[in-house]
Amino acid sequence: MHFQWMKVVLVAVGVGAVSVAAGAQARAVRGIAQTDVSLGLYGAFTGTTNGDGVQQSPSNAAGLMFGVRHIDNPLVGYEGTYSWNRANQVYAPTVCPVVGVTPQCDPATAVSGNAHELTGDWIVSFKLANLRPFGLAGVGMVFNEPASGQTGTHSSDKGVFLYGLGLDWGVVPHLGLRFQYRGNVYHAPDLTSALGSSGRFLRTGEPMAGAYFRF
Repeated sequence: MHFQWMKVVLVAVGVGAVSVAAGAQARAVRGIAQTDVSLGLYGAFTGTTNGDGVQQSPSNAAGLMFGVRHIDNPLVGYEGTYSWNRANQVYAPTVCPVVGVTPQCDPATAVSGNAHELTGDWIVSFKLANLRPFGLAGVGMVFNEPASGQTGTHSSDKGVFLYGLGLDWGVVPHLGLRFQYRGNVYHAPDLTSALGSSGRFLRTGEPMAGAYFRF
């Protein structure tokens, strides 16, 4: 947990670097090229997994995402994103030692935590009047951090693959609304010393709505 603030700073520096690079590129390119910054609210929905004698049940939560996007043409676009959401986990043993006649199971372990995610995405899109449908795919890291004050816990960082579809709606020349669905695929985080993770891949679905400002 003592690395938490270092990781958050690294996330902020990474997003800032993407923003500077995108702005410089946009000033050099004309035509359909555009750069925007966005802020979105999403719901993070993750299913239960079973494996390695553990049932792992992540909580559903709301989250916030900041992004910087640059589009050169319909086939060449890219963005950097930083997102945060609560990411509580419950670990319950599924294999219990037998004592006498009745199996005795250890109690489930609940861990309160946060997930910080940093990604780089490739964007394909096309413009139709004031609408721009788009698809995306990318990779990044999810930094899973237990909330402070919990004993027997540790951080768990995982690589993530993401995909998604969405729609930009230009309301006025430089301001619009963004609706999208993002899916994240990553290994289940191991946040507790009492039990390991399920060892399975998790998929988190993130329906999202927000706004963007185009330069």
